[in-house]
Amino acid sequence: MTTLTDLWDTLDDGSGPAAAPSYARGPSDVALIEETIGDMFDRIAATHADREALVEHTTGRRWTYAQLHADVDALARGLLRIGIAKGDRVGIWAPNCAEWTQLQFASAKIGAILVCINPAYRTHELRYVLNQAGIRLLVAAASFKSSDYAQMITEVRPDCPGLEHVVLIGDERWRALSARTGDGAGLAAAQAALDPHDPINIQYTSGTTGNPKGATLSHHNILNNGYFLGEHCRYTPADRVCVPVPLFHTFGMVIGNLGTVTHGACLVYPSPAFDPAATLAAVAAERCTSLYGVPAMFIAELAELDAGDG
Repeated sequence: MTTLTDLWDTLDDGSGPAAAPSYARGPSDVALIEETIGDMFDRIAATHADREALVEHTTGRRWTYAQLHADVDALARGLLRIGIAKGDRVGIWAPNCAEWTQLQFASAKIGAILVCINPAYRTHELRYVLNQAGIRLLVAAASFKSSDYAQMITEVRPDCPGLEHVVLIGDERWRALSARTGDGAGLAAAQAALDPHDPINIQYTSGTTGNPKGATLSHHNILNNGYFLGEHCRYTPADRVCVPVPLFHTFGMVIGNLGTVTHGACLVYPSPAFDPAATLAAVAAERCTSLYGVPAMFIAELAELDAGDG
């Protein structure tokens, strides 16, 4: 009787058929998007240049698609300037903010793999993910709530030999990285070399039963997931989508960011972390047509409304 071990030995010694990646694709009545995230973003930004693309309610910052596209391309060129290339891991450790989303699209345009890092991580979790994912560049907020990210990064950096660059959002390095300098020839060449099935994102589990485990996703994976969720919600360019869920999770960066942008709609970030009062205020002020959340968020928002009525 042939065992699985026997079969593996046969394949491994070169006498059997060459091993190949497995790929299964089910039937679909609707064609999937067969382009990279960068190409999709270019197309949408050109089509809806003057429409509002992103709003930070707490800061009042706003971007049209043309403005967001310019910032994303500038950041992508900055990543290339410091030597970040296709396949390199770029970590993002920050609460919800425009810079998070700019980095998501900029890294996708050059084929760098964005590694989402939970804002609640402590130093041992940060150290593990930096090394396990092989992160070359870490972009982070300087601090968030009671966590001093800058100090935590300083503490773990000697144990992370692969970490070559650390950029704190808003500091001098960030301004240099996102400066609108240089031409787009290098960016265009890098973007043209990408394939929709290239890996582009690593999502980590919570690590409740052990170390966090990373799952690698492609342009094709997350772009179609976001697009079809947006289709299910019947989004159009007239929609304004309030996203209080965290961007480091697929709910935020895929269903939120990609589900909205693939339809030319507007993203609204009500606050850096979930706040029921800020969320309701953003929905009202920005005339949002869609509100994301998990049950606990909606319960908190309803309680906030009840308290207001009293």
